[in-house]
Amino acid sequence: MSDERDNTKQDQLLQLRQEHRDLDDAIAALITSGSTDMLQIQRLKKKKLMLKDEIQRIEDDIVPDIIA
Repeated sequence: MSDERDNTKQDQLLQLRQEHRDLDDAIAALITSGSTDMLQIQRLKKKKLMLKDEIQRIEDDIVPDIIA
């Protein structure tokens, strides 16, 4: 049961990482194109940050804390 849950979390983690990279590429493209739509860029950056937080949360769930 735990392995199945970990596999699901791994799949979700891969998907979130890909979405994070896609947002990074989209932000870079907007900036290099000379876009003046700073609101759109800020929204994408905020979404990217939220994804990063979610990725970290899932990674913390997958890797147990080891107290030495």
